[in-house]
Amino acid sequence: MKTLTKAFTICATSLLLAVSAGAATASAAEPSGFASSADVQAQLREMLAAMKPDQGFMWRPLVRDGANVAAIEIWKKPGRPAVHPTEAEYAIVLEGSGTLVSGGTMADPKPKNANLIEGSQIEGGATRPLGPGDVILIPAGVPHWFGITGERLVLLGIKLPGGK
Repeated sequence: MKTLTKAFTICATSLLLAVSAGAATASAAEPSGFASSADVQAQLREMLAAMKPDQGFMWRPLVRDGANVAAIEIWKKPGRPAVHPTEAEYAIVLEGSGTLVSGGTMADPKPKNANLIEGSQIEGGATRPLGPGDVILIPAGVPHWFGITGERLVLLGIKLPGGK
């Protein structure tokens, strides 16, 4: 039993050292891969202070891993209906309230860039109220629009490669 305990202690110590070394390497290589609640609140305060009185939208990366970005989006005014042909959109409502209209058909579609088409309205989409804690996943190619029902709608948004 004494030998087993000693072997277990050596294995556990080795595992802890390996995990600690790996964690130190990961955090040194990817210092922006984590944001604490305090970091999120600080960035949100900075963004709100930087917004001009008539500015309706601001987007700023919070954490990233190469091309993958999780960003804070502040909506004070509704945007235009949008479609992202090759990316799904995942978001969590951090604060505020609004409305999501998704699905249906986009009227007057106009490409803005390779992965953004905007239109004048969505016809026949589903309407859902949004509030803190709500989780949204909009598949690639699906029209969507965010309305604002309070002072602002704050999202943590992530674009994902669209599945086929």
